[in-house]
Amino acid sequence: MGLKGRFITFEGPEGAGKTTQIQGLARRLEGLGLRVILLREPGGTALGEWVRNVVKHDATGEALDGVTELFLFCAARRHLVERVIAPALDAGQWVICDRFLDSTAVYQGYAGGVALGVLNEVNRLAVGRCMPDRTLLMDLDVGVGLRRVAGRASDRDGADSFEARGLAFHQKVREGYLDLAARDPKRFRVIRADRPTEVVAADIWERLRDYVA
Repeated sequence: MGLKGRFITFEGPEGAGKTTQIQGLARRLEGLGLRVILLREPGGTALGEWVRNVVKHDATGEALDGVTELFLFCAARRHLVERVIAPALDAGQWVICDRFLDSTAVYQGYAGGVALGVLNEVNRLAVGRCMPDRTLLMDLDVGVGLRRVAGRASDRDGADSFEARGLAFHQKVREGYLDLAARDPKRFRVIRADRPTEVVAADIWERLRDYVA
């Protein structure tokens, strides 16, 4: 059966404001009578939440190299695709996911050093037929984003394992995202995330107009 819904992913460096915009977009789509499911990666299934706890919150107490992270994230991704994303799209729902395959490409590849050829092949197997229709890249200066994250971390008892990595790592993440967007302009839309929330929301809506008109 062919996919009938729409699959929208949000990507971006730390502190770019993805969560706020995802929630606002979902409300607006639901106001049009569309059925919307919100997901995050890793997450969305029991396996995904377990991987999230292991990788982002150092649940094992053991350092993980980039290849190990790649396989963990892609195992969770494949499970999410098969159990949640593909069935939702086949049922005509809109799926909005906070991070997807591009996060793995930049965090484990561009910034983490895993060979992109290997990474892309594993990602391809994990994603299968469920490539995003559109990816909204929330672009933000790394220093600004990390300052935002530092404020959140103080409220929740510390940064996660990715937020805590150095400035050079996060600069590579941002550069990786912009490179991916330049290579795939049909799928990506780059959104300046340093503007007021309502301005960013209006820009996002405009970039999805061809799907909701």
